[in-house]
Amino acid sequence: MTASPHWAVAVVQTSREDYVQTLLKRDGFETYLPKIRTAPKKTASLFPGYLMVRVVLRWYPIRWTPGVLKVLMNGDKPAKLPDSVVDEIKGREVRGYVKLPKPPTLERGQAVIVTKGTFAGRSAIYEGQSSQQRERVLLDLLGQSVSVEMPVGSVEPVRTA
Repeated sequence: MTASPHWAVAVVQTSREDYVQTLLKRDGFETYLPKIRTAPKKTASLFPGYLMVRVVLRWYPIRWTPGVLKVLMNGDKPAKLPDSVVDEIKGREVRGYVKLPKPPTLERGQAVIVTKGTFAGRSAIYEGQSSQQRERVLLDLLGQSVSVEMPVGSVEPVRTA
């Protein structure tokens, strides 16, 4: 009895995804390495350090391919990544790059939660962007409202039930 073809995930050396993908394709494996645009002429892997590989009959050659650190496992077999997950990512591609959803728009005066950095987990009030790279929030520190700037993407809106 032969297992049905499925997607598996290989963990690869940092910044070696393209190299490992080339080697696996030469060995006859179907691979998927979703990319995103980070700037007009720059791209990056959507999942740095990971490569999806279609397992049909054999998987051991994946593990021993130069640049592969390990294959994500479920017991003694590669963990199965559902086809629906890969299909959903492929469905978001536009001209070969995955289009990510835009982050939620924040309004001045909106309650937010800090998600990164020294103040992670603290509630704040959104004050706006001070530049393309910085956001300003009001934090309650020692009983006073203090204006703090942090990198864009460091806060999220407070979710209400």
